[in-house]
Amino acid sequence: MKTTTRAWLVLLLGALLSAPAFAAKAEDEAGDVSEVDKDASGPLRERIRPVSGHLFLMDGRFEVSPNVGISLRDAFFIKVLFGAAFTYHFSETVALSASGAYTLSLISGNAQICNPPNAANGQPAGCRSPTLAELTQQNGVPANKAFGNTTFMADVDLQWAPLYGKLSLFAENTLHFNMYGLIGPSVVMYGPSNTITVGGNAGIGFRFFINSFVTVRLELRDVIYAENGLEAGLPITSVRNQLMTELGVSFFFPTIFEDK
Repeated sequence: MKTTTRAWLVLLLGALLSAPAFAAKAEDEAGDVSEVDKDASGPLRERIRPVSGHLFLMDGRFEVSPNVGISLRDAFFIKVLFGAAFTYHFSETVALSASGAYTLSLISGNAQICNPPNAANGQPAGCRSPTLAELTQQNGVPANKAFGNTTFMADVDLQWAPLYGKLSLFAENTLHFNMYGLIGPSVVMYGPSNTITVGGNAGIGFRFFINSFVTVRLELRDVIYAENGLEAGLPITSVRNQLMTELGVSFFFPTIFEDK
């Protein structure tokens, strides 16, 4: 009986002495490897970081953006644009932009002149592409016979950028971007006499951020204006809209931004 009691006392004493060590070990393990810590420092978190703020800041910066563009939605002319835009960002969402572009008007492949058959000289009916003189002259005098022959465009736009996000790419890379809308007045020069008219434009655009001061800019805008010309030899006014697609590279100054 004494031996059994002594054995139980030894076991109880050993358990009491080892309990603090086990408790300390359990606390260390719980503190180092909790479920929250695993989620915060695991490999998935390291590979794809969440958007927790703007990684590219525009507030108080100037943006200079040379660009090229094209307009295909016209019966007589295809417009190719070469221009630039200058933008000041009052905040991360609001900016004021001024842009201008020289437009090269090329005769569209859709434009055709069709002649009925001529029995007198045996000429069959047929269609052909018009010449530039046939579209821009009346009896040898410059005349706006074909609408859409623009030579220059300029705009002043208010921009609003409500969306900032990122796209997941291959090899676990991400591409950060923002989306903005724009609206403002336009000045358009058109016709063989370079007549000036005013109108308006509206559109949407995207900036894809390459580094801290370079972005690729894609823009789609609709320019609306009134154009005077001739139809069947009589003066006529036509409301035109030119749907423009522009691609540019933007440079931000200063090149380094400070996170506020």
